Parts: sequence; structure tokens; C-alpha cells
Amino acid sequence: MIVYDFLYNIVFNITQSAVAGDITAMVISAALPLLFLVLPFAILAVWLERKVSAHMQDRLGPMRTGSHGWLQTIADVIKLLQKEDIVANDNDRPLFNLAPILVFSGSYLVFAALPFSSAYIGSNIDLGIIFIIAASGFVVAGILMAGWSSNNKYSLLGAMRSAAQIVSYEIPTILVILTIIMITGTTNLRTLSEMQTGYFWNWMIFGGAGLSLSKFLFIPFMIIGFVTLYISTLAEVNRTPFDIPEAESELVSGYHTEYSGMKFAMFFMAEYANMFAVSAIVSAIFFGGYQSPFGYLGNTLGLTWMVPIEQFLWFASKGIFFVLVQMWLRWTLPRLRVDQLMALCWKYLIPIAFVNLIIVGLITVL
Repeated sequence: MIVYDFLYNIVFNITQSAVAGDITAMVISAALPLLFLVLPFAILAVWLERKVSAHMQDRLGPMRTGSHGWLQTIADVIKLLQKEDIVANDNDRPLFNLAPILVFSGSYLVFAALPFSSAYIGSNIDLGIIFIIAASGFVVAGILMAGWSSNNKYSLLGAMRSAAQIVSYEIPTILVILTIIMITGTTNLRTLSEMQTGYFWNWMIFGGAGLSLSKFLFIPFMIIGFVTLYISTLAEVNRTPFDIPEAESELVSGYHTEYSGMKFAMFFMAEYANMFAVSAIVSAIFFGGYQSPFGYLGNTLGLTWMVPIEQFLWFASKGIFFVLVQMWLRWTLPRLRVDQLMALCWKYLIPIAFVNLIIVGLITVL
């Protein structure tokens, strides 16, 4: 309780100072998610990736650095910080240096609109979902910039593939989000989470709150929407089976072939930040966001200060679960060819998402 009050007072005072216009407080408040959410999660996710892949292949993975190798990723980060920053003579130096910053900034912006709990959200804007889609545009620009400025044919080809892939798969993503907006009437992720309060049968994947006939009619279309959205988000973060932009067997390493040291680490952190971001969006839309499926222990014990902490833990757990599914799929499915990747989007996901949108709209009206 004392620790909670101490941390709450720090965050509250910084937030109030930021609102009042204190530049230093604004910088600190912007850095809090980076220091306490993005960086720790990236380190955890890299370790999980290694251990998940190892156990799926009947290996142990890193074991020597720390208990079960949990310090290995920290050692790798320290190694990358000490690496020489190499820029080739033929690179477009300003764009080459700006690209990883732009890609990471686009990934970091998404965290501003994520509702981690009822008491903690970076920016509770009404157009939260739309803001997240718009912020992802920075990633596309940064990737194209990285491919072009590297002056490497493999980098440019990887960047072109990635831009085409992200822009294409944003269409079914937007169609699914429009379906949810049509039902709920809101684009605010915090409001959407609050609409799914109670127990798990009030989550959107089960038709949302209430016991009306329309709720049960929505269930199959919500499942279709969830599957479509999850596949689309996999493609948007370039994860297997959609890792064509980084296909090592074809493109060496795609758009970050020429990068080394901390710039390469920024691309790496952006990828894992994006993995959690899209998983959190799926959780917020379909699986109650920060809402508990069984109620809150804090309310049962009369300790209301525990509720925001429980909400944060539930939100993080749901996000990490879907990240683990992404890792599971990476080491299970083969990589798609470019034509197969585009056919899946334009021939299947977009028509399915569009028909789903029309049917849900008819049910809503009727």
C-alpha cells in the first residue's frame, strides 16, 4: 500500500505538471512508458522467443548467462551499445540515420493510446483506434527510408515488399475496426474496454454486453472479425508466415541489412514493441482490454486501490499471450511467397472482412 501510494504520487505529480505545461515533466511523462514498458518487454520478448523456439525444437536455448539464460538478452543489448556505428560511403547518411528513429517513434506512438488500466492511459483521446492506425504510417515511411538510403538492392527490395504488405493488410484491419465501431459507436479504446466490464461473456468476442438476441447473432461474425484482424496484424508486424520483407534466404536481412549497433537494435525493439501493440489492440477490441474475466480481488476484499493494478496485470497478460501465439506460429508455419501473401489479403481477407462488415451492419440496423 505504501509503495503503491508512493508510485501513484510520483506519476500523479508528473502528470499534473505536464498538463500545466512543464517541459521537463512532459519529457519525463513521455519517457515513463519507454523505460517501464517498452524496453523491459522487448528484453523479455527476445528471451521468450529464444526459449519458445528452443523448446519447440527440443533444445534448451540460452542457459549460461543467468538462470535459464534470462540475462543473455541484457548482455546482447550491452554488446550492441558498444558496436561501431557503421555508415557506408554510398549511403544517404541523413535518411539512413533518421530511418530507425522514425520506425521506433511510430511503434512508440501507438502506446500513447493503449488503455493499460482504468487509471493509466497515455492519452485518452476519442479517436484512439484511428490514431493508432495513423501512427503506423510512420513505420511504413521509416522502412522505405531505410531501404532507399542503404543503397543496397536487397534492402530496397525488402522495403518495397514491407510497404506493399503493410499498406495492403491495413485494409482488412480497418474493415474489422469499422465493424466494431458500428456495434459500439466508439473509437475510444478505454470506453470500449469499459463497455466489456463484468465477466468474460461480456467481451466483444462473445457479442458484447447484454443478453439480447442481437448479441448471440453477432458471435460468429465477431469470431470471423477476430481471426481476420489477428492475421492482418501478423502481416503488419512482418512476422512469420508474413516475414517476406526480412526473408534471410532471399534478401540477407531485408531493409536492415546495412544496419549495425544501436540502429539495428532500434529496428529490433520496434518489431517487438509492435508485436505487443497489435496484441494489446486485439485484446482491447475483442477480449475485454484490461477487464478481468472473473471480477476483481480488490473489490472482493474492499481494497479498491488494488483494482488498477489487477487491470494492468490482466491487460499485460492478454497481450503477452497473443505475443506467445505469434512466436508459436513463427516456429510452426513456413514462409509464404510474395504472390501467396498478396493473394491471401486481396482475394480472401478483404472480401471476408467486407462481407462481415455488411452483415453486421444489417443486423445492427434491423
